[in-house]
Amino acid sequence: MVSEKMLALGTTRSCIRELFEYGLRQAAVVGKENVYDFSIGNPSVPAPKEVNQALIDIVTQEDSVEIHGYTPAAGYMGVREAVADDLNQRYGTKIRPQNLFFTCGAAPALVSVVRALAVDSAEFVTVAPHFVEYRPFVECNGGKLVVVPADTEHFQIPFPQLEARLTSHTQAVIINSPNNPSGVIYTQETLRKLADLLEKKAGEYGHPIYIIADEPYRELVYDGNEVPFIPTLYRNTIVCYSYSKSLSLPGERIGYICVPDEAENSDQVFAAIAGAARAIGHVCPPSLLQRVVARCARLHPDIQAYDRTRTTLYEALTSYGYQCANANGAFYLFVKAPGGSSKAFSERAKAKNLLVVPGDDFGCPEFFRISTCVSHDMILRSLPVFQELAKEFADP
Repeated sequence: MVSEKMLALGTTRSCIRELFEYGLRQAAVVGKENVYDFSIGNPSVPAPKEVNQALIDIVTQEDSVEIHGYTPAAGYMGVREAVADDLNQRYGTKIRPQNLFFTCGAAPALVSVVRALAVDSAEFVTVAPHFVEYRPFVECNGGKLVVVPADTEHFQIPFPQLEARLTSHTQAVIINSPNNPSGVIYTQETLRKLADLLEKKAGEYGHPIYIIADEPYRELVYDGNEVPFIPTLYRNTIVCYSYSKSLSLPGERIGYICVPDEAENSDQVFAAIAGAARAIGHVCPPSLLQRVVARCARLHPDIQAYDRTRTTLYEALTSYGYQCANANGAFYLFVKAPGGSSKAFSERAKAKNLLVVPGDDFGCPEFFRISTCVSHDMILRSLPVFQELAKEFADP
């Protein structure tokens, strides 16, 4: 016998992964150059040369036993000090190394935080469009996910709808800015309004409501925009961060959780996160990668290639009549599906070897996601197909 819940989760494929794997199979049939795969958010910019050099230097100059040995569960002190120093310099905060718990990327960071806060009848609220994995992260770890419908005009937080869904069971609001899938950054005004609302509701309910800030795209911003560091706006913020996008290391699995001292019950929250990580089998993050981050914490990605692909696609698609969210961060475009159904559009596009992700699992079934972290050449080759589809839906 097996767990029916886990069986269902393991046999219900992610639509993103299904499209990605279909693209690989189809490329073997029609040629890679004839498949236009915009499905998966896999960084296309190489890791900074300093990352590769750090790997070489560590492996050739440091003691092998230490490089590959266990570290403390929260990470070795050198990397925690380096990251705390970087955050404090950039944001004027007072983060201590002891506020940081290193993880194998943002996914187990989020799971650990949810599990730590999942008291009886706990609810976790998020705003559509949202990362598709929030549902299993919450519902398989003791919580209930409550989704606020999207503001499909501006993709900011629709506050009347959010307030209507906050209850005495609300433990946290999960936000993702820059957002996957929309690419939109929550403005300082939006975040201040959110902070004020949560302070008010926490006072009514007699317990803190935390913001869980899911921030793997924090460094990927365009047009002079900045991403507010949410702990400076709302004290009860827990940050989950990953180096998958900022250092182009998605397969290496390294990130952290930050629980600032200012957060209510911060010592207990941090200890509960450590316990939750233990419960899901966390031992320590990769020791070698911790040492790389310690040397490279201040690096920023070269986003010129992402900016170029984003701009080319946005300008082309809008000229064909598509409506897109104003993506000023991450590496996605969220496009309104001609005809109103992203699944129908995705299926018709798939027949032309154009792979885009329907927005149903993101909470916006009338939009589809395009990953812009692809080659500029592939974008140019795909444009006639996008144009052809726009004409087909305009004149079915």
